[in-house]
Amino acid sequence: MINRAELKNFGPIKELDWQNLGKINLIIGNNGCGKSFLLKALYSAVRTLEDYRRGDNPESATDILTKNLRWTFQPDEIGDLVKDQEIVVKEEYIEPNVEFLDKEVLLSFSMFFNQQNFSYEFANDFSRPNISKNQVTPRTDNSIFLPAKEVLSLHHIILTTVLRDRLFGFDNTYFDLAIALQTPPSDIPVYFGFAEDVDSKGFCQAPFYNQESLIRGHGSNDFNQVRNLLEGMIGGRIEFNEVRKRWYFRQGEQRFPMGVTAEGIKKIAILDTLLGNGYLNENSIIFIDEPESALHPKAIADLLDIIAVLANHGIQFFLASHSYFVIKKLFLIAQEQQMSIPVLSYQNDEWVQSDLKNDLPDNPIIDESIKLYEQQLDLSDC
Repeated sequence: MINRAELKNFGPIKELDWQNLGKINLIIGNNGCGKSFLLKALYSAVRTLEDYRRGDNPESATDILTKNLRWTFQPDEIGDLVKDQEIVVKEEYIEPNVEFLDKEVLLSFSMFFNQQNFSYEFANDFSRPNISKNQVTPRTDNSIFLPAKEVLSLHHIILTTVLRDRLFGFDNTYFDLAIALQTPPSDIPVYFGFAEDVDSKGFCQAPFYNQESLIRGHGSNDFNQVRNLLEGMIGGRIEFNEVRKRWYFRQGEQRFPMGVTAEGIKKIAILDTLLGNGYLNENSIIFIDEPESALHPKAIADLLDIIAVLANHGIQFFLASHSYFVIKKLFLIAQEQQMSIPVLSYQNDEWVQSDLKNDLPDNPIIDESIKLYEQQLDLSDC
């Protein structure tokens, strides 16, 4: 579990030290403040730890991290991730009256994982990060990033764009998800150790099963209960047709193509599939960008209740949202279950930490909702 994250001069984030993280963690703020960027920064680091020394992967941690940063953020140059690149003039001379210039790059990232530290920074060489500390034991578990947009209708396009054409467009959050969905769900417990056939450029080619690692979550009563709840929300399951290489939504005896399936159904079905095919277990971390996207209020509430069940089962969640409904529902969950739900809120050009177990935080999203309610009261008094 991630316990703490520190970022400095990383993209839109000038400085951040998020401490005392919990099973469910919420990031809120206006558009463009860096919510999704923070999720991706954390995800890139976690995926580096999960890919390092997995199976027969010969890559160094630095090579894996470089690849993950490049394909997750897709900058023109990887050094573009540095927010400010300052040149400091030192009072040193190579020869009389010639100033010696030294670049001082301020970007740094540090994450504490089960109290063990993983840190990197950009020094003078902007082309590669420098891993300054890695105390974390290589992970055999899998984490996933669920973007705001669904991937099922674009599944084959994502794989083709990245695997065959080697083109930017779909970042690693989409590509990793497309790979994870390739294994169909099963209704019996399986042994699992997701790994990657890595080609010369470091791209994964196919998942396979490693018979050494038992999934404690997959097939358990808790996971099956969650799957039943998810399928009850959408009234069916998704399935992949190997002949046509397309996803379909099955509802009873009927089967519908993804093009006519609602966005919200696809979103819920993706989580159901990852729980059913063994990709996720109780040690996984799930990053969700805008959980409210394409869902009606009742479905949002049901999804967050399910997230709480999975969090109590061991999965850690990081959610980025700008929905008052999400904040309020998580506040109620925190109060009802006396669960710590840390909140990172962007307000007045700085990041503020709070906990929904204690109270709702001050934030423009909440303030605007209260403002609308007060306007309604004023109209009713007229």
